[in-house]
Amino acid sequence: MEGFLAALGISFAVIFVAELGDKSQLMAMTFATRFKPVPVLIGITVATALVHLVSVGIGYGLGTTLPTGWISLVAGIAFLAFGAWTLRGDKLTDEEKSKAERSTGSAILAVGGAFFLAELGDKTMLATITLATQHGWFGTWIGSTIGMVAADALAILVGRYLGRHLPEKAIKYGAAALFAIFGIWLIAEGVIEVR
Repeated sequence: MEGFLAALGISFAVIFVAELGDKSQLMAMTFATRFKPVPVLIGITVATALVHLVSVGIGYGLGTTLPTGWISLVAGIAFLAFGAWTLRGDKLTDEEKSKAERSTGSAILAVGGAFFLAELGDKTMLATITLATQHGWFGTWIGSTIGMVAADALAILVGRYLGRHLPEKAIKYGAAALFAIFGIWLIAEGVIEVR
């Protein structure tokens, strides 16, 4: 149970912060201007749960077959790269924005389909794979899914009801710093194990 809670907490925190300012969060804001918040959140939740289930499957498989010291080193380097990616920032392309604005039919299907495709290969998917190499798959899956949905729900709330933007620079730097801290910690852990 302790391992599950650790995986849940770490995954929630990392993915919540990683999702702040991400393009899928911008998509959530866009969809929320067009559809009611509940169907948007359902679509996001279903898509996220599926993508992160695949992610933890890949990560857990890698974690059981590769030596843990080397996994920690690679994961640490990956987290440093995620930090740099976060500093670079994400923007919705005109095509992605127009898809979100033009979507018709079921809001759940439109949002779920768009989010599923947007998350494939995204930093939150890669971070979830990385976390699953170190922690139990179930706690990582639940934590990463809840973290992403919570961050997107925050975006919907802010975008829909408050009409303000999240303080982009502070969030970007904070998220990058969190990734850097986790990256350095994992590298140090890996160096100790490899020796």
